[in-house]
Amino acid sequence: MKVVIAVDSFKGSLSSMEAGRAAKAGILAARPDASVIIKPLADGGEGTTDALIEGLGGRKIAITVTGPMGHPVPACYGYLSVSSTAVIEMAAAAGITLVPPEDRNPLTASTYGVGEIIQDAVLRGCRNFIIGIGGSVTNDGGIGMLKALGFRFLDKDGRDAGEGGQALGKIMFIDTQGCNPLLAGCRFQVACDVTNPLCGKNGATYIYGPQKGVTEGLLDKLDKDMAHYAAVTAGTLGSHYAKVEGAGAAGGLGFAFLSYLGASLSPGIDLVLDAVGLREELADADIVVTGEGCLDAQTAMGKAPAGVARLAKEYGIKVIAFAGTVTKEASACIDAGIDAYFTVIRGVTTLEEAMKPDTARENITAAVEQVFRLLDG
Repeated sequence: MKVVIAVDSFKGSLSSMEAGRAAKAGILAARPDASVIIKPLADGGEGTTDALIEGLGGRKIAITVTGPMGHPVPACYGYLSVSSTAVIEMAAAAGITLVPPEDRNPLTASTYGVGEIIQDAVLRGCRNFIIGIGGSVTNDGGIGMLKALGFRFLDKDGRDAGEGGQALGKIMFIDTQGCNPLLAGCRFQVACDVTNPLCGKNGATYIYGPQKGVTEGLLDKLDKDMAHYAAVTAGTLGSHYAKVEGAGAAGGLGFAFLSYLGASLSPGIDLVLDAVGLREELADADIVVTGEGCLDAQTAMGKAPAGVARLAKEYGIKVIAFAGTVTKEASACIDAGIDAYFTVIRGVTTLEEAMKPDTARENITAAVEQVFRLLDG
């Protein structure tokens, strides 16, 4: 029997790989002859870097970059030397959690630090990039990131247009000559789970701007300035990505990746499953084990375990899920490809006790062992 494990983290308790190892122990207790493969799992958002570092043998690189409001902030990214891959979470340099609500200013908030992380990784030898762009506090169309990589955005007088959303309407010329030439040999895969275009009522500014400090009175102007920036970009590069799904992600950062760096935008879970090579292990697998801390209706709507199940079903493989808690609405997971699911909690307990790492490990191992004692093969 070959079993492939791809379990999301039990947040606040166990990492993806820790939960996977606990499940493996249960399988082997029931089926000592089983072949068990563990793959790290994440959905492209928070925790993806840590999951891929641990699961794929990478390391964490710590650097100081320019934060969204211009102040230095500590940041880190994952470095997978074997594949020359950098795993970056945009939020580390331009995330909304870095700026208190009262200090958020879309007119000046910049993605410059994101570009600094990419630049550091490029100089370190990375040529493949996996980048999550959720949770930004910026609405600058990605020009900050691009400026850090050597692109120049100039006003009518040939001067730097500035930072943040206030610069977009001033851009009249774009100079691409100074960009890092090594970027041409880089492959950018961007985890993007939103479908918003760059501009309009369903675009970056109108939909996500208010949570970043965009007031009612600024919405129309910033949206028009974003459209102006897109038009100048199209005139300079000959590319037209403003209406593409995901261009409006992260305040237009999706548009910048598409237009200037030739990136591909994919749902986070698809990108991660490709990165960890899950498909390659499924060809001869008999059972797939997945799960997460809480299995509910949201799980079935594209979260990591549902992505695993969808891929497994392409090969006709049975999928079993384990979770710390299971809600009534988790029945939707059956339609998402999970054949059966189980809670790992074995008795009345407090949340605090259940989430202790040692307790969680023991519970996962015990639950998985009992299920696998029932399986044939």
